[in-house]
Amino acid sequence: MCHQLFGDSESIFGYKDLRVDIYCTAARMTPYVSIKYSDKVNPERFDGVPPDNIMKILSSKLQPGYLTNLDDFTARIPKDVGFRPFGELMHSYKVKKAGEERCFQVYRTDVETPGFRLYHERLQPFLLFYVDAASYICVDDNRWLFYLIFEKYKSDGDTMYAFAGYMTVYNYYAYPEKVRPRISQVLVMPPFQRQGHGAKLLQTFYNDCYSRSNILDITVEDPSEQFQRLRDFVDARNCLKLSCFAPKKLRRGFSDEMLKEAREKLRLNKKQTRRIYEILRLKATNCNELKEYTAYRIDIKRRLNLPFQKNGREFEKLRRTLKPNELQATMTAVSGEQRLEILEEQYQECVREYMHVLDRIAEAT
Repeated sequence: MCHQLFGDSESIFGYKDLRVDIYCTAARMTPYVSIKYSDKVNPERFDGVPPDNIMKILSSKLQPGYLTNLDDFTARIPKDVGFRPFGELMHSYKVKKAGEERCFQVYRTDVETPGFRLYHERLQPFLLFYVDAASYICVDDNRWLFYLIFEKYKSDGDTMYAFAGYMTVYNYYAYPEKVRPRISQVLVMPPFQRQGHGAKLLQTFYNDCYSRSNILDITVEDPSEQFQRLRDFVDARNCLKLSCFAPKKLRRGFSDEMLKEAREKLRLNKKQTRRIYEILRLKATNCNELKEYTAYRIDIKRRLNLPFQKNGREFEKLRRTLKPNELQATMTAVSGEQRLEILEEQYQECVREYMHVLDRIAEAT
């Protein structure tokens, strides 16, 4: 994701054998920047064009106080011994990797917690490297909540912590006396990815929302494909525990009962509840039974066809108010055959996405 720092070409001009490394202490996330190269261009030989100022580019995103001296950085590492996570412990869990059981904890905190603002500034640069289209958030608003994962371990008899990932949530107002949390950013650090931490983090946040009666429902800000898949997995696993999502009821079609129970018990909004219904109905459908599978396909395509129906209604309104030449200039017609092709492509894409979720559910059980 270096294009968010160095442009779309992800190139740095003017250096030979360039190597840029950014290290952080595991707990306090104190950054150290190392820039090495064997040679760099002379501006006099390149029409006055100097090499890119790498440190200037990085310093515009890194929190003030980053280190460039290795000895200074090495001296900071022992200070991690006294670090303790910010906020309130919400959940603890264990993960087995390479035959070893490791302990992780999820904490909830906010900007009022002493020292956390500075700590958060050290976390944000990682978004630019690992989350496409990421941007910094302004934490001056106390409606932000933060959920952080730390690995807890022992080193030479001392209790130590290593930052593993975090999630930011903004609490929007929902009329008349409710709150609608919106998940803004989610990051699991590369050494901890593909170990189930994203699902644990999201479920911990969900459990926190379940305990708060003023939560209306939960939304997500521009979810990436990866996060949508994670969200689908966690939501589908939770909905499987609800009676209204029993296989027999799923095969009858989407219902108000599903909407009501999913919102009241799981804080799911209407759009996500419908999506989970489609995923779980596919699970409950015998795809080798023609009648059963056809009913599923028609149900999904009926939902996918809604935008075309809306366009049809808008076309009728325009036809009554515009002259023929004006109408032609504003409309791009889609033939019936093209519409069927588009619907089939969209349907097959939905099934592929849903099967990824169902495969993960099967692996987790």
